[in-house]
Amino acid sequence: MIVAFSVTPLGIGEDVGEAVAEAVRVVRASGLPNRTDAMFTSIEGEWDEVMAVVKDAVDAVRARSGRVSMTLKADIRDGVTDGLTRKVETVERYLAQHPDGE
Repeated sequence: MIVAFSVTPLGIGEDVGEAVAEAVRVVRASGLPNRTDAMFTSIEGEWDEVMAVVKDAVDAVRARSGRVSMTLKADIRDGVTDGLTRKVETVERYLAQHPDGE
């Protein structure tokens, strides 16, 4: 499965980067395939291991703020590995075949 999630501390002001970095640190330390962009962190693995990492990441942010908001989207599909990379490669391949959209 691939999970894309965002965890945001509430009540600590506009500068949330330091608290969010704690969540990303947890994800990266997990050893599971992951990718972080401006809006979400995506992580890939089996249900129990991915959800445990998400919980730990949320807890890391909660340690800095008593209230958090989390958004989570999951792609649950048996038998798929390396989906984080392969999905993007597929889109890039189609873009390369028709760079002008035709």
